[in-house]
Amino acid sequence: MKIPQLILLCGLALACGAAVAQPDYSLHATPVGPAPVDPAIVRALATIKPQQIHETIQTLVGFGTRSTLSSMETDLPPGQGINAAADWIAAQFEAISHECGGCLEVKRDTFTADPASGAQWARRIPKPTKITNVYAIQRGTDPEQAKRMVLVTGHYDSRNSSNNDDHAAAPGANDDASGVAVSLECARALSKLKFPGTIVFVAVAGEEQGLVGSGHLAKLAKDEAWDLEAALNNDIVGGNTTPGDTLQMKDRVRVFSEGVPQAATPEEARAIRALGKENDSPSRELARAIAEAAHTYLSRSGTARPFAASLVERPDRYLRGGDHSSFNHEGFAAVRFTEWREDYNHQHQNIVMPPADSKDPILGDLIRFVDFNYVAQVARLNAATLATLAFAPGEPQKVTIVNKMTENGSTLTWEPPVGGGAARYDVLWRETTAPSWQYVKQVAATTAVGPVTVSLPVSKDNVIFGVRAVDAKGHRGLVAVP
Repeated sequence: MKIPQLILLCGLALACGAAVAQPDYSLHATPVGPAPVDPAIVRALATIKPQQIHETIQTLVGFGTRSTLSSMETDLPPGQGINAAADWIAAQFEAISHECGGCLEVKRDTFTADPASGAQWARRIPKPTKITNVYAIQRGTDPEQAKRMVLVTGHYDSRNSSNNDDHAAAPGANDDASGVAVSLECARALSKLKFPGTIVFVAVAGEEQGLVGSGHLAKLAKDEAWDLEAALNNDIVGGNTTPGDTLQMKDRVRVFSEGVPQAATPEEARAIRALGKENDSPSRELARAIAEAAHTYLSRSGTARPFAASLVERPDRYLRGGDHSSFNHEGFAAVRFTEWREDYNHQHQNIVMPPADSKDPILGDLIRFVDFNYVAQVARLNAATLATLAFAPGEPQKVTIVNKMTENGSTLTWEPPVGGGAARYDVLWRETTAPSWQYVKQVAATTAVGPVTVSLPVSKDNVIFGVRAVDAKGHRGLVAVP
């Protein structure tokens, strides 16, 4: 038979009804659609203004140095140093609380970092040093769901070329007054709303000495059994504006997340590898939720300045670290937000202003290199994520795939989230090579006691499954992977 005839016969076979094979995971599926927009969240995001962010960063820069080590110095000019910065941040939280009728509990986590402890950071702290984390808690309105917490943080300490220099100028405009501005703006915007869940707004110190402040706060959260579902760390989110840099991207922010959790036990790590869950840690699910929030609130049709979360599947940048790692260490889901392209002339540098006719770059983390519109977009993305998760139900509990016999279908079971609040559940799945959830089956929540069970004609061998709870208004909680 000649090749053209063979092609013709094949075409006739298709025309006569011979079906093209379709994978079971797409045959019995509905594509995942966009999350609904909550007008209350939209109104809250609209209150985040670049001018307020400018004022916040300018004030923090005005403290001269915010070196963690300056907390022990007594010869700094009045109003200078990290202690003055801590007082000002606390006062900002108090002012926000006053505006919302006392809706924030303003707290300080103060401790002494002693190098004699032998901690990993000991070589960066030459003598016992006071460190203060400042934070504000917006308690949830639902007695049960209020136990769930989401958190946003940035570090308010700064440094110049020497980590031991506690007197010379260390403006820290981008690293990390920008992140502190995000925490404060989220507090201003979200304090206007009432949430079932609890939100914590934080500014930590001691980051430049080895994540000392966040390490202490994360351990406090673990020791006090905080039900902390998500920690958002903003560090270097100023959208660097170095003249001539044509590679900076102002329409996105990087979101770093760990794969295999660093807190996983050896047994848990073996199970993760055996089940192919290396890309489905709680932090990765949090990163996906952030990307979804960006699509819903900052990249939807008609948005004037679209803004996206660019997910990076590694814990952090090469040779660098951040405060989210402290929360990961204690077993919490945590991610880092960072601008697309950093300029290392404006990080960890003494201020150097070369002559006007010189080709040498300006050195120093100066406010002139911060894009306040960009920081505002990052703040809106953080606020949208926090609001969505604080409105949504918690994670379904004890999510399991039944695995008692070899079969081509899949049966999943789970229990309702702690505190309730679910109007329905989304059973999600995706190809094992797909970065985001592709397909969904919606399951109505019931008042029946006991686990929910769903069977699907989809082979568990070929996909990754997940389950999330959704409230009556469509707020989607974090995905739990069986």
